[in-house]
This record gives sequence, C-alpha cells and structure tokens, in this order.
Amino acid sequence: MSHGTGGAGEDLDWLAAPLNEAGFLVASVDHHGNSYNDEYLVEGFTLVSERPTDVSYLLDHVQDQYDVDERRIGSAGFSLGGYTVAALLGAQIDTRIMSALFAGHVPAPHVPEFPGLMEALRAKYSTEQLELLAQSAARPVRDPRVRAGALFAPGIAEVLTPASLRMIAAPVLVRWGDVDDITPPAENARLYADLMPRAEAASIGATAGHYVFLGDREDPSHVREAAASDAVDFFTHHL
Repeated sequence: MSHGTGGAGEDLDWLAAPLNEAGFLVASVDHHGNSYNDEYLVEGFTLVSERPTDVSYLLDHVQDQYDVDERRIGSAGFSLGGYTVAALLGAQIDTRIMSALFAGHVPAPHVPEFPGLMEALRAKYSTEQLELLAQSAARPVRDPRVRAGALFAPGIAEVLTPASLRMIAAPVLVRWGDVDDITPPAENARLYADLMPRAEAASIGATAGHYVFLGDREDPSHVREAAASDAVDFFTHHL
C-alpha cells in the first residue's frame, strides 16, 4: 500500500485490517522524504516516480521473507499513493508537463504539507538539473508483479500521458468523494477511470471530501468502511 502526500502507511490501517482479515498479507511503506514519520525533503515531494520504486523494493523484501504467490499481488493507494499504484501498473509521467512544472512555466498544485515546494526545488537545482530530473521522472516504473490496483482519491492524473493509462491492462478499482477539493475528481479520479480500460469506478459519497480516506478523520457516513468492503471484494475477485 502507498500513502498520500506527507502521510504514512498507518493512515491506511482502515484498509489494511479488513484486507488482512480476508486473508491477504498486507504490507505498506513510508515513502522516504514524503512521510511525517521521516524528514520532509523537497525531492520526496517532487520526484514522485521514486514512489513506485519504493513499493517494488518492498515487494522484493516481502517475497524474500514470505511464501508469496507472485500471480496474486495487488496494490492500493490514496491520493498521491493512487498515482503510485497506477505507475506500478504502467502509467507514465509526461516529460513536457513535468519539465514545465519544475521550471515554473505552468502553475503547480498547492501542497499544504510543503508550502513553497516548487520554489524550494528551483532554489536547490539548476535549470539543467531540473530538466534531467523531469526526464528521469518519466522513466517506466511498471512492476509486472502487480496484477490489480485500487486507487482512492488519486492525484496528478493530468501529469500522466493518456496513452500510458490506456495501455494499462490490469483491473483497477477507482473511488473518490464528490466534494474532494484537493484532488478534484473531474481532473483526477474520473480521468483515470475514463482512460484505463478495465477501471471499476464510482463515487463513494456526494458529501465525501479528500481526507475522509485518512483513518483519523471523522467519517459519519462510513465512507471508509464502504471503500474497504469494495476493495476486499475487488481483490478477492481479481486475485
């Protein structure tokens, strides 16, 4: 599992517990430089293609320690973690868009967890270095061991190449809240859902926002319970 921007694996305990109760071995990672359990680093917030690499490393470790059926591996993520899962399935960053974001030619989304993020990035790296970083971010990071994915309020869909999303052959669960103002569904979750051929997509609630998918937030409508149930059914069916 892959947490959201600045979060931690424990944020998704609400999902891990029912998956484990259903018989799944569950493992999560705190992404280096992008977790409150670690030091916040500008690279951890901007070099997002390092995240799927973290998960692949975690899979290496899990397979080394446990008897895992490689044909039955799935991944789930929230917010930027949703991108992580999509990247593991084959989504790729558009180099031109990432270059423009790094250079400041197009506005970057506000990141509440790291104010002044892009300014900090441009202060640390030269123009030439930023271009190389953008090219590196666009490298393929697909992990063929991941056979299915679940995306909850996923982000940065508009930074990805539509062609790479259309090429994803794996089944993908996509869930979002209709009043999400951090990763607005029209620009993110719905875009993923429209482009990925085997997406199973639905809103989880007309009044649900972005952070309802964090385990320590109020959830009077039991959104997380419904989302976890959907995920258990999805992975049980496809894996």
